[in-house]
Amino acid sequence: MQLQVMNSPFNQEQVELLNQLLPSLTESQKVWISGYLAASQATMVTETPESQSAELPVQSTEQSISKEVTILYGSQTGNAQGIAEKTGKTLGDLGFKVNVSSMNDFKPNNLKKLENLLIVVSTHGEGDPPDNALSFHEFLHGKRAPKLDNFRFSVLSLGDSSYEFFCQTGKEFDERLEELGGTRLTPRVDCDLDFDEQVSEWVEGVIESFNVTQASSVAPTVTASTQVNGSVYSRTNPFKAEVLENINLNGRGSNKETRHLELSLEGSGLTFEPGDSLGVYPENDPDLVELLLTEMKWNAEEKVTINKEGDVLPLKEALITHFEITVLTKPLLEKLGTLSANEELKELLANGEKVKDYINGRDLLDLVRDYGPWSTSPQEFISNLRKLPARLYSIASSLSANPDEVHLTIGAVRYETSGRERNGVCSILCAERLEPGDTLPVYIQHNQNFKLPPNPDTPIIMVGPGTGIAPFRSFIQEREETGAEGKSWLFFGEQHFVTDFLYQTEWQKALKDGALTKMDVAFSRDTNEKVYVQNRMLEQSNEVFEWLQEGAVVYICGDEKNMAHDVHHTLLEIIEKEGGLSREKAEAYLADMQQQKRYQRDVY
Repeated sequence: MQLQVMNSPFNQEQVELLNQLLPSLTESQKVWISGYLAASQATMVTETPESQSAELPVQSTEQSISKEVTILYGSQTGNAQGIAEKTGKTLGDLGFKVNVSSMNDFKPNNLKKLENLLIVVSTHGEGDPPDNALSFHEFLHGKRAPKLDNFRFSVLSLGDSSYEFFCQTGKEFDERLEELGGTRLTPRVDCDLDFDEQVSEWVEGVIESFNVTQASSVAPTVTASTQVNGSVYSRTNPFKAEVLENINLNGRGSNKETRHLELSLEGSGLTFEPGDSLGVYPENDPDLVELLLTEMKWNAEEKVTINKEGDVLPLKEALITHFEITVLTKPLLEKLGTLSANEELKELLANGEKVKDYINGRDLLDLVRDYGPWSTSPQEFISNLRKLPARLYSIASSLSANPDEVHLTIGAVRYETSGRERNGVCSILCAERLEPGDTLPVYIQHNQNFKLPPNPDTPIIMVGPGTGIAPFRSFIQEREETGAEGKSWLFFGEQHFVTDFLYQTEWQKALKDGALTKMDVAFSRDTNEKVYVQNRMLEQSNEVFEWLQEGAVVYICGDEKNMAHDVHHTLLEIIEKEGGLSREKAEAYLADMQQQKRYQRDVY
């Protein structure tokens, strides 16, 4: 939109300034200005005596659309919750009446009372809803879900396109709300790991759908702040934390390597609570990048543009620091397929099952070797790659016990597949290339779904084999620091007692000092029959159930597919057996615990 001087109330200089400003404004900024000018006009009119008898111009409004908005989030790690809360703040500043709530805190029967609903939800595991979205998802897809007439909605879905069921939960909510009679305010947006731009577009689409032009006596303020507790550092502006310690926790002869990392947060202003995670931006292995450059016959020093802002880096540096090269996704294969004349690649892309099998465990080097030649420039090729995502790790320390520090427990990932040795991007960076004095770009990821009970007298049961022990080290440090009186019981499992008992001396001291009440361990390779944490729980099922009856909160941290699944079924078995309940009633008991935030999981 360009203003012309002819028939305009502005002089030439003002027109030029406006023409520079208008194209750069977002929709929410345009809304802010229209509201501000309307409010200013209304103020001027009411303050001018002559105007009291004047006829005011009619404001264009959309009174038929209610400005009451409910935002529900389903979040496992905290991303969806953070987006929901920021969206609520943005809409609130524009004069909307907004209610932001976790799905498991929302009464489903109130759904039919709503006129405008925004859903922000992640997808977890193999296309499953996050834990705090389970009950609402079940209600909405059940027979008790109401018909939704005069109901408007929009869904923002978070996911990872390297998974088969990308953004599945958001898609299911979107389809079901339409089935029930709802009308979309703006189309669903499916976000990959780098979601900031898509989130902004979705929020602007929501605002546009309301056609907000009403004047407000106070001009609204639209913010896009991502600051945490007053810190200037965030996911989009990470803090470079200095490495203080980097220690291998496993003994000589162990099959595993588990790094204990201590990082300095001094000067960052970052704060966290037990149960939160630390996001770490890693770098790719330079050796892998060198192999990729050699295979493609690219010049490592060639300058390439890495983002929409136009930032430029040498190609090798860009591949090390900016682009994901160790994960293949179906969308990536489809994009890169257009840059290759290889007929076998075209045949592969025509078969969804074969694509799924191929991308499992393979990386970009495999792809370029298997389906060359590639007659394309480095710039054209890398423009199809995803940004290298951060890795989230459960924080293994209490800030009150270790001021200005954050500790992590990271298992080194090494394996072989398709004839090549593979390494975890971040874990092997930490294990092999990170020394004290080096820095890592980090940010705090708050997770309100994995928190110590507000009452320090509440008993807690913690189940954390392997690196799943990390948040419980934070829990026990915090409880010791604050003098909490509640009982605590830790179940820990690993392969061997001698080499793999992570933080053994710390747990022994905590037991002696009373910070930890009880601990049971399972070392699976030290006995003829493998013993796991769930076996230890079953051995003491009577006492576990007594703790549950006393109001204990149960926490599980670690591998979702195997361990967390098995522990969940073990809990059901204990409740069924010790409570004398049917399986159906045991499931209801556990679901009620989840609703009361007495069953919390940090699983991956």
